[in-house]
Amino acid sequence: MVARILAIAGSDSGGGAGIQADIKTITMLGGYAMTAVTAITVQNTLGVSAVHTVPPEIVAGQIRACMDDIGVDAIKIGMLGNEATINAVADALAGCRVPIVLDPVMIAKGGAALIEEEAVWAMMQRLLPLASVITPNVPELVALTETEVEDAADMLLAAQELLNAGPRAVLAKGGHLEGDQLTDWLVTRQGHLAFTDTKIETRHSHGTGCTLSAALACSLGQGLALPEAVKRARVFVRQGLERAPGFGQGHGPLGFYPLP
Repeated sequence: MVARILAIAGSDSGGGAGIQADIKTITMLGGYAMTAVTAITVQNTLGVSAVHTVPPEIVAGQIRACMDDIGVDAIKIGMLGNEATINAVADALAGCRVPIVLDPVMIAKGGAALIEEEAVWAMMQRLLPLASVITPNVPELVALTETEVEDAADMLLAAQELLNAGPRAVLAKGGHLEGDQLTDWLVTRQGHLAFTDTKIETRHSHGTGCTLSAALACSLGQGLALPEAVKRARVFVRQGLERAPGFGQGHGPLGFYPLP
């Protein structure tokens, strides 16, 4: 049976990130994409110019409508924006027994804030304990742990600290660190694994975090073990960077193609 994947995230009018990237990713990887839209952004490759939030009860209603009728095999959570939406999502997912991938979206590629400051505490308290894996980049890891991260060793320590907040695993992404090599750390209570590749230098990297978390959720929903799901998601993102179509004047979107 085709894996049913529910993406809970904001809409990106430019199509490179958010719900649009989630749908493309899940479809390319052979899953069935469903959505619960949390916000509508006015956005292109140059940045976010406006955000219109969806009422929390409508967000929760979308989640329940999908789960009650079609069913779900894995869930990806992206942009939530505020405390009320976080609480609505947490309530709607209470008792859910499928893999949940939490991408703690806080800042857009162009620098716009995508979450209210007071909502970070709610995320820590309500969503981290539900998450099978959380996928912070370095700025998000710093914000969530309130620690300095200057190299891969710092990142590993911060990820281990974040693990203590409740998620079953942390995939800390090292793309923001200096250097030619990129290391992501997968940290669980059983230990940690490093995934290292040469960085791909490109301005067409909009939506990498959304794409990775959606690919990870899809792979987990299809039954892959977490380390294998991480490997597959990273390959999908790297392929997207290498095959980016070159659209836009700013941070352009990835290319979305099935894996070989």
